[in-house]
Amino acid sequence: MSNLVEWAYPLAESLLADPLPRRWAHSQGVAQRARVIAPALGADATLLEAAAVLHDIGYSPDLAKTGFHPLDGARYLRDVANADERVVNLVAHHSCAWMEADARGLRAELEEFPRERAHLNDALCFCDMNTTPDGTPTNPIDRVNEIAGRYGPESLIGTFIRRAEPEILASTSRVLDRVAAGKRQPM
Repeated sequence: MSNLVEWAYPLAESLLADPLPRRWAHSQGVAQRARVIAPALGADATLLEAAAVLHDIGYSPDLAKTGFHPLDGARYLRDVANADERVVNLVAHHSCAWMEADARGLRAELEEFPRERAHLNDALCFCDMNTTPDGTPTNPIDRVNEIAGRYGPESLIGTFIRRAEPEILASTSRVLDRVAAGKRQPM
């Protein structure tokens, strides 16, 4: 494990394990998906794994300020934890966060954080949307259906996830194509 990954796990655990054990299980599962696709990422593999285990820390009751977990998590990582800037950016923009930010009227706030390279955004979306809330593997169609069902189809989250579904499926397809081709992205 790299120093970045060794730093990320205990931080995520400290924020999620006790107050949100299911969210912690999910985060560990997302990190496991990152390890599975690591060969296709080359030097960015440890960056992805660190972002994967940290991606949902904004749900922590100690961090929730805006109620929009990508923004709350990224601000904490930047302002308090002094995290690697690329990890912060990946957390901020994970899993089509810009679409939810639009729905919440928080797009300008989210844009405090630049987006990372497309292959990394795709990879984190893949890892998140191929992991159940309990941390086990799934597929993005079942995951989107689970999210919409949990929040309700007319809710902000239910509406957002259906709007994001085509991009989630496209991200998954791009990642699977890269993994199948054994293609590493340039540094």
